[in-house]
Amino acid sequence: MKKTDLSFLLVIVAIFAPFFLSDGLYAWYKSFNAAHGMVMSFLKFGILSTLGEMLGCRISTGKYLTPTFGLLPRMVVWGFLGMGINMAMIIFSKGTPLFMEYMGMGNAVEAFTAETLSMDKFWVALAVSVAMNTIFAPVFMTLHKITDAHIAAHGGSLKALVTPIPMAERFASLNWQAQWGFVFKKTIPLFWYPAHTITFLLPAEQRVLFAALLGIVLGVLLAVATKR
Repeated sequence: MKKTDLSFLLVIVAIFAPFFLSDGLYAWYKSFNAAHGMVMSFLKFGILSTLGEMLGCRISTGKYLTPTFGLLPRMVVWGFLGMGINMAMIIFSKGTPLFMEYMGMGNAVEAFTAETLSMDKFWVALAVSVAMNTIFAPVFMTLHKITDAHIAAHGGSLKALVTPIPMAERFASLNWQAQWGFVFKKTIPLFWYPAHTITFLLPAEQRVLFAALLGIVLGVLLAVATKR
């Protein structure tokens, strides 16, 4: 294990250890999270998903940071993307059960909001995951790749955050073989459908944190796609 790997591991431990060691800090986190969900979404995704991309960078290049990685710009972008994910989770977790009732599953809302697990709750959670990852995820993933390319084009500097993105140019330059053939066609049905089914089986206050933790996995998956 290299020193950089040890440092990365220590950062992960430093982020999570206080919540296990201090009941007061964990209570504060739950209270603040309940009162300021969007702010916490920004922070969770800004930190955890960026760490995931650093891990992906380590896998694909051998280094956690490259000259064009843009640590701070990525954290800011991930923060805003995380707020969008939180919004999508609220919309689909509320709307999908209502749509299922509209289509004939009369107890969908009740089953989904119940504290106890059941097969009905599982099917509704799966439906929410499939709906969100089919409708929202491709747009989100494409925007994510575009922002990554935009940051890299500005050498990883903060200038990327205040410079308009040439959307048509960035869109045309995407590696659609990897984006469609791997990210969309494989990771969405084979990973994100089941992963977010678990997410939506969790209590509502834990879903965004779990989704942000999955951002670490996303960084690894994108690194695999890059290598391919």
